[in-house]
Amino acid sequence: MLSLDPLSPEWDCPLGSKDLEEEEGPRGGGSGLPPTGCFPGSWHQDVGLDCKGSPEGAEARAWTVYYYSLLQSCLQQAGLPETQDRSQVPRTGCPGAEVTLCILGSPSTFLSVLLEGGVQSPGNMLLCLSPAWLMKVPAPGQPGEAALLVSKAVSFHPGGLTFLDDFVPPRRATYFLAGVGQGPGRGREAAELARDLTCPTGASAELARLLEDRLLTRQLLAQQGNVAVPATLAFTYKPPGLLRGGDASPGLRLVELSGKEGQETLVKEEVGAFLHSEALGDVLQVAVKLSGWRWRGQQALRLHQRAELGPVVDTVLALLEKLEEEESVLVEAVCPPARLPFPGNPSPGPELAVRICAVVCRTQGDRPLLSKVVCGVGRGDRPLRHQNSLPWTLEVALAQCGLGEAAQVAVVRQRVKAAAEAALAAVLALEAGLSAEQRGGRWARTDFLGVDFALTVAGRALTPVALELNGGLCLEACSALEGLWAAPRPGPAADDAAAAPLVETMLRRSARCLMEGKQLLVVGAGGVSKKFVWEAARDYGLKLHLVESDPNHFASQLVQTFIHFDLTEHQRDEENARLLAALVRARGLQLDGCFSYWDDCLVLTALLCQELGLPCNPPAAMRLAKQKSCTQLHLLHCRGPPWPAPSLHAVPCCPLGSEADVERAAHQVPLPGVMKLEFGAGAVGVRLVEDAPQCHEHFSRIARDLQGEADHPGIGLGWGNAMLLMEFVEGTEHDVDLVLFGGRLLAAFVSDNGPTRLPGFTETAACMPTGLAPEQEAQMVQAAFRCCLGCGLLDGVFNVELKLTGAGPRLIEINPRMGGFYLRDWILELYGVDLLLAAAMVACGLRPALPTHPHARGHLVGVMCLVSQHLQALSSTASRETLQALHDRGLLRLNLLEEALVPGEYEEPYCSVACAGPSPAEARLRLLGLCQGLGIDGPDYPVAHFLSHFK
Repeated sequence: MLSLDPLSPEWDCPLGSKDLEEEEGPRGGGSGLPPTGCFPGSWHQDVGLDCKGSPEGAEARAWTVYYYSLLQSCLQQAGLPETQDRSQVPRTGCPGAEVTLCILGSPSTFLSVLLEGGVQSPGNMLLCLSPAWLMKVPAPGQPGEAALLVSKAVSFHPGGLTFLDDFVPPRRATYFLAGVGQGPGRGREAAELARDLTCPTGASAELARLLEDRLLTRQLLAQQGNVAVPATLAFTYKPPGLLRGGDASPGLRLVELSGKEGQETLVKEEVGAFLHSEALGDVLQVAVKLSGWRWRGQQALRLHQRAELGPVVDTVLALLEKLEEEESVLVEAVCPPARLPFPGNPSPGPELAVRICAVVCRTQGDRPLLSKVVCGVGRGDRPLRHQNSLPWTLEVALAQCGLGEAAQVAVVRQRVKAAAEAALAAVLALEAGLSAEQRGGRWARTDFLGVDFALTVAGRALTPVALELNGGLCLEACSALEGLWAAPRPGPAADDAAAAPLVETMLRRSARCLMEGKQLLVVGAGGVSKKFVWEAARDYGLKLHLVESDPNHFASQLVQTFIHFDLTEHQRDEENARLLAALVRARGLQLDGCFSYWDDCLVLTALLCQELGLPCNPPAAMRLAKQKSCTQLHLLHCRGPPWPAPSLHAVPCCPLGSEADVERAAHQVPLPGVMKLEFGAGAVGVRLVEDAPQCHEHFSRIARDLQGEADHPGIGLGWGNAMLLMEFVEGTEHDVDLVLFGGRLLAAFVSDNGPTRLPGFTETAACMPTGLAPEQEAQMVQAAFRCCLGCGLLDGVFNVELKLTGAGPRLIEINPRMGGFYLRDWILELYGVDLLLAAAMVACGLRPALPTHPHARGHLVGVMCLVSQHLQALSSTASRETLQALHDRGLLRLNLLEEALVPGEYEEPYCSVACAGPSPAEARLRLLGLCQGLGIDGPDYPVAHFLSHFK
């Protein structure tokens, strides 16, 4: 059934057609006062709603009281406690150094977002009930832009706890979302507050003006998104530039009018042709309505039988008199409800219609993601609208209409998903072509969209037809559906909140806001595998300064300041830290932070931060984590309390500095064992040894072949070639990438590794997210966390390698920096979390803006390519150009780790090749087929075996 719109009180066309007069949302009086009447329930009325220094008039005060009561009513119905007033004791904070997500609008509209924000970022999701609680102040150095300060708000916390807070000094918004519009309430004031801010905004009056024009969005969805829309005839009076020109869409006819009078003949011809056109199909009724910003939320429509040419023409002519520039009169098909069940299954009662409401959010990389589908069900011969029907899941709604087969429901869901995501993609493409002024500010973007669909039949296929874009009402419908699971009740838990992806986007954009323009010193540039650092820095607006040994490094041209300095003399790190600090001061660099992602430079970076007074981990902690035997031996003595202690995860080992050490270690460490470089990286030189002779042989080989940095750059030989022997632990290998701040765990990402090619330990394959059971995954995360704390690593992004044994996780090693190889890319792709940005925030002393429980948006399975095994393929069927072309087409995910195809006895992987899929099995099958076709799979490199752990 067609979405029906509310009537304006001033509607006065005395036509004999069927008039539909209903109102969506609370109706305000003509005086601009809020709706009258009381809310059911009771709560404290004597709360401090006044904002010091910003007195409100009687009308504004009435709206503030109304919204506060509405919030309490919503919380009460959700089974949540009343808001506590603690405004008498103002909150203090760190303005400009903390995430502040601010919403100005109706609590019932944004309740889902507010509650989810309280979970993902406790205390940082703020609801302002009055524009007087906010203030815009000019931003220094940013002409025409203003910072948004929050003096008073309701803060949201886990468990639905809310507090009425005052902030002294005011908090600085890092994200602003407001209900903008021309209706009653605060729409106009919100629109002005949202314009030209220095923080990201999820809505603006300028964007709303575009998205709430039905004709414009209908043309956009049909032309750019290939989304089904109702057949429409539009009479436009001086249309906006975005509507002029362009290709016509099937079933969408635009007639430009030069004037509003004397159009009788043209209107009659066009309406007659439209009513007889094939585009209407089996439609029996048409609706006539106005389209344009002024008419949003306060217009009416007329329904006519398709055969009633005269009445339709009369209605159009009457409406033409009301048009202003850039407005239109629409004649559109009323989509007939899908007749469910199909013939052969008699309907048990009146024919039912389904209205589908889909919320879709912008995620990492500007990709749309459907987050929730809510349906309304009603009689097919009556209006079916928001707030006039109960919220149902798609499965239940279709079942009530007679369609209960799971496969058919899945097809409908997939079609709704495709159409909703295509709608947001079309909107984002439109916005990308607009100037900052046209969007309402440099940071203004559309971060979520509500799309209303009618479910109809086209060619015997159930088809969702997009009726309109309706963000606020769709969010409210989602809140109502989620509210069914909020109060105490028996039964299963609810699905993820509709607002979860939106809140993740709010946090991601807040992080960008906090970090824009930050000055960071990077110690050590790294190789080709770290090229993403410089691209990401430019995207985030970071100002990087680089210290690097290679004077000709490509990154020297990509930074604000380049300092050439020999970083390889690690025995002189303390002296070098003092020298570098003097160079930084001499150049007048005003740094916000200093960090490194390069193994060799981690201890030097900690010492330099200490010299410069910048946030960092203690140098002793970095030294402890850097030397592998010290890490294990230290943790073996960390026996608690608290319990479980890190000692449970440590593995017995012995450091090896001489042949005599090897002999002693072979008798102390149970064999078989693993020999590796104390300061090594990339599994270079790591080998399984079965007995004492093999220990001596491998020690001698490494002592001969890998004596210094020149023998194999980038694997830690600048620290020497000392080795260790540790017990070989049976089990599956896993990486845990952690984000810590102030000793608290903010995020953890677990991936699985495939079996290695013994006696070597070079990585072969990986899968993310982990296939471990939830309890096993939690054990891995806690083990990695405890080991980091045990070494004194309290702040930063760390990569911890572990094995899961029958007795639990055992530590392989801690890398006190961001995970290498493909890990940063995969985590960003699957979870939308950028470990590089998180590391940069920690380096600046800022708590990373991360979701509490990020969910993966799919699965990735990958294999490593080695020059020793794949030289022929990498020079032909799987050349770098071929792999890059497949990556660009989205058929695989390529991470290049080395620049040149140079074989050698001690090698690191050349590249990682991965495939994505909705399940690990599907991603694995795609990858196996790809590797067979590219020549990566073979008898000496059996990809199927390496992927066998991921079943």
